[in-house]
Amino acid sequence: MKNFIKLDPSDIKEGIRFSTPVFFEDGKNMFLAEGKSVKQYHVKALQRWQVPFLLTYGHELKNDEELFAKNRSSGSANSPVVEELEELEELEELEEL
Repeated sequence: MKNFIKLDPSDIKEGIRFSTPVFFEDGKNMFLAEGKSVKQYHVKALQRWQVPFLLTYGHELKNDEELFAKNRSSGSANSPVVEELEELEELEELEEL
């Protein structure tokens, strides 16, 4: 089992992101995916549903960490992966049976 950190829903503000997914209090159902920013509707849902707490095993991302996380997900810690495409070969037509 992961070592979850308990988050107070009142600390969840629009625009913040986390390094790992954020789960509802059951630790199974995801509230927010890794690296995704909190939107106004997330904040309102927490208030409306009276969620007692949230769980994560990560931390809030700061601006420089956000850039690193984006680059990491694209395959590089320094820059996005850009590959040059080679010329595509033509496909052979199949004979009908």
